Amino acid sequence: MKHLSLLLLMAISCVFVNSNAQEGLAPEDTVKHWTYTGLASINFSQTSFSENWQAGGESSVAGLGLFNLTAKYKKNRSAWDNVLDIKYGLTKQKSNKDPRKSDDNFEILSKYGYKAFEHWYYSATFNFKTQMTNGYKEANPDSAVISKALAPAYILLYLGMDYKPNDNFSLVIAPVTGKITIVNDDQLSAEGRFGVEPGENSRFEFGGLLKSTYTKEVLKNVTLASKLGLFYNYLDDPQLDVDWELLVNMKINKFLSANIVTQLIYDKDQVDEVQFKEILGVGLTYTF
Repeated sequence: MKHLSLLLLMAISCVFVNSNAQEGLAPEDTVKHWTYTGLASINFSQTSFSENWQAGGESSVAGLGLFNLTAKYKKNRSAWDNVLDIKYGLTKQKSNKDPRKSDDNFEILSKYGYKAFEHWYYSATFNFKTQMTNGYKEANPDSAVISKALAPAYILLYLGMDYKPNDNFSLVIAPVTGKITIVNDDQLSAEGRFGVEPGENSRFEFGGLLKSTYTKEVLKNVTLASKLGLFYNYLDDPQLDVDWELLVNMKINKFLSANIVTQLIYDKDQVDEVQFKEILGVGLTYTF
């Protein structure tokens, strides 16, 4: 775990540098430079068929919870963005006794930037991502466990430049990126899951990262949020990892909305093919 210790030390150093940059600010000065936004949503979908439905089909019910909180600080040449993103969903089909996960994500991102010129910032970012509950190969808890909380978990620390022409778009170009994959489970570790060596609980990769985020109301009451991450490993078995998430939120009224969530992943350490997920739901949404 020496690589983990190194990355954590770098992360603490970034926070220390940021703290020094904020010195001398009175509490009231700090508060007015912070902006907070949030979104909480619970979506439901349901399909039902009578026993004599000749076209076939299976009754099902599904639910998806979304929570996103951002806290941004900006003053003079400093900009500090913090994001907490949580998603969890379940699907229950009539033929299955137990529900199955449709989504499970817990992510924290903290990015500090110091303005270099025009719309460019020197940037240091810490990113942590994992899931919250067990994942099973089949739709019942007696089948094989294929993932758990912290198995896998991903820690990235990257240094580079951040292009921010406005509040809607950010493009980080980070030629110096450390990535740690954690598999905090002996069984999954022994199987060599998620790219770790059999029996090891972590794997360190060094490479370059390109990450873009875009959020905008593209039509009246329709908001698009996109996150694209491209990581290239410089070291053993060089390869490109792709992680692209897209959220479309369609506001019906103050509390009702429809959401489309998609995610595309290509990571050879997980499986040597493209993974894709799509969820559509209608439910309650509260923004603040």
